[in-house]
Amino acid sequence: MNKDQLSGKTDQVTGKIKQKTGEVVGNQEMANRGVADQAKGAMKETWGKAKDAAHEKFEDRKHEGEHRADEAREKVSDKVQDIKNRTNDKIDEQREHERNLHKERERRSA
Repeated sequence: MNKDQLSGKTDQVTGKIKQKTGEVVGNQEMANRGVADQAKGAMKETWGKAKDAAHEKFEDRKHEGEHRADEAREKVSDKVQDIKNRTNDKIDEQREHERNLHKERERRSA
């Protein structure tokens, strides 16, 4: 519960007390102010709930975005590692091929 919700609930309770007091003592103005305070409190409480809901949605979206970024980063990292490994394998194959050629030339010249 945020401060707007708490303030709204307080205004509603205060308004209800004013309304009842005004009705008991026959003071229409006080009773009417009490009803107005209740309406104001209800609006504050609703505003507070809306702010909470928006904040929660923002946090959810933020966490979803961070999760997607983590996944994308991991995919790129995996792809880089795969390219590195395949390139190193090709280099090793080429070196082995060159060694074999060198050995074959030495064998023929001997």
